[in-house]
Amino acid sequence: MSTQNSLGVISHEHPSTRRTDYLYRISLKCLVRNGKGEVLVVKEAGRTWWDLPGGGMDHGEDIKTAIAREMKEEANLEGNFDYRIIDVDEPAHLSAHNFWQLRLIYEVMPSIMTFTAGEDGDEVAFKNPDDFRDSESEVERRIYKYYTIAQGK
Repeated sequence: MSTQNSLGVISHEHPSTRRTDYLYRISLKCLVRNGKGEVLVVKEAGRTWWDLPGGGMDHGEDIKTAIAREMKEEANLEGNFDYRIIDVDEPAHLSAHNFWQLRLIYEVMPSIMTFTAGEDGDEVAFKNPDDFRDSESEVERRIYKYYTIAQGK
């Protein structure tokens, strides 16, 4: 028998020979580029910095469903889209929530390129990724990083 606590650690009862399991929250981020080379960014509700749309994947969701839900919640995505994975960040501990997270970054190519702030977003805009290259915010610098990866640089 095993026990699980809220931080994603499953310890197996002693004298089990099984090692402790450590679980990760999976986060999906979506890079959408327009014809001008700009990227879609959002300011989530209550935040002051720009980020790519996305968030946590719910249990039981497949990747396309999770992308569609997150893009709808933050940027009112309508219509179908194609997607491809472009990067995976190293796992990171989110001290504010006291759990580990694994972030997957997808390039998303929507059939409809019209976006407005969704229920979880305060602002949504297409911005030049160069604007984020030297930002004081690590989250904003990642926008530039992911853009360059998608460009194949």
